[in-house]
Amino acid sequence: MSHAYEFARPALTVDIVVFGFDSEYGEEDLKVMLIQRDLAPYEGGWALPGGFVRVEETLDDAARRELAEETGLKDIYLEQLYTFGAVERDPRERVVTVAYYALVNLEGHDIQANTDARNAAWFPVSDLPELAFDHQEILDVAHERLRGKVRYQPIGFELLPDRFTLRQLQHLYEVILDRELDKRNFRKKVLAMEIVKETKEIEKDVAHRAARLYHFDKRTYDRLTKQGFNFEI
Repeated sequence: MSHAYEFARPALTVDIVVFGFDSEYGEEDLKVMLIQRDLAPYEGGWALPGGFVRVEETLDDAARRELAEETGLKDIYLEQLYTFGAVERDPRERVVTVAYYALVNLEGHDIQANTDARNAAWFPVSDLPELAFDHQEILDVAHERLRGKVRYQPIGFELLPDRFTLRQLQHLYEVILDRELDKRNFRKKVLAMEIVKETKEIEKDVAHRAARLYHFDKRTYDRLTKQGFNFEI
């Protein structure tokens, strides 16, 4: 039986801030993935991937579907961020959006525009085009969340390949936190946590002296967390 609601219902969307990182040493900035809109409003403009939530799906399902449809990205770290509901944030109608942020290492993840996206591309966070809707505000909030959370949860490893050098790990944190870190103190602190384990592998095909490769031991991290371990950088 249908039901007549006393109040008009706003439309609901999801928008996703996808952060990417090139693990090659020397990369100057954290990246964010944007799509070029193929439909009005803001046709031809750049925006975060996202779209309207279908009646039969959860918010998380909607976010993953839109991400796959508009960029081709699947099976990556995704976390709900915040709800944005300014009355006039969308010129079409009253729209409330639930924002997410995602983390991905650029290696091995090709992006491909689809559905209502004309193009999809990576942009440095420090050099972005003008964004549609209130997407710059959403991106700023996501960036601040990332800066805060990498200090107390090991989500930064989502931006690295499975095998990485300590130099790459330190560079990642320096880029996100936007400040230099002391090499000796950083490595001492990271290795003391016992969640970054040395492998028997070294870098290949590099111009500089090959460094030892490490990996993040999630099983050890989960076990230590149950015992009261606190991750802190």
